[in-house]
Amino acid sequence: MAGPVQSIERAAAILRLLAGGSRRLGLGEVAASLGLAKGTAHGILRTLQHVDFVEQDAATGKYQLGAALLHLGTSYLDVNELRSRSINWADALAARSGEAVRLGTPLEGQVLVVHHVFRPDDTLQTLDVGSLLPLHASSLGKVLLAFGTASLQTAVEAGLEAYTRHTLVTREQLTRALADIREVGWAAEVQELSMGEAGLAAPIRGHGGLVVGAIGLSGPVERICDAQGHPRPSLITLLREAARAISRDLGATRW
Repeated sequence: MAGPVQSIERAAAILRLLAGGSRRLGLGEVAASLGLAKGTAHGILRTLQHVDFVEQDAATGKYQLGAALLHLGTSYLDVNELRSRSINWADALAARSGEAVRLGTPLEGQVLVVHHVFRPDDTLQTLDVGSLLPLHASSLGKVLLAFGTASLQTAVEAGLEAYTRHTLVTREQLTRALADIREVGWAAEVQELSMGEAGLAAPIRGHGGLVVGAIGLSGPVERICDAQGHPRPSLITLLREAARAISRDLGATRW
């Protein structure tokens, strides 16, 4: 039987080192802590950075764990627990709000819709489960970006496509919007992905308070927003209550 692969052991040691600290670490600190040559440590860090397991701060050059590693660590929730824990609450949210409800998680720089409850009326609707939404132009995606579940850098590098004249297409616009989302705890999308359509979303947290997904309402803009184009407070309240309930079921102690 083959023995352990040294480069993988070293990469794992670097990831554990970064995970165990409360601050970013420089190349010299990583190398010294693990007894590695700087060249060896640098090569491993560059490889981990290439696959988004590690991120490097542009200003200081120091390293921290990347968003892809967080998603990998919580991916079991996406398929095995997140959806099953959310189904009843999503159904209740659709019934109480009268709007469609979707649950989203990050996947390869986009939002994967893992659950969809139709708007409770007789209108013709298409099931969105399995569809992919852009991070920057959807309320679900903006929640995932704002709370670090999806990578802003990856989204920017992929290009911020303009779906309508309201889409946020510069890093500066998006960064300001994400700061506001973190402040208020929910996101809105008003005709940014499709004219005449709007959406609201709130974060779902798991153990340790990490955001593992987002739940959202969507529908015609005149139903989601008031006459001034502002999201209706009653819908925001219902949405956040559902997000908190799911988070509690997943073991979160704060949100």
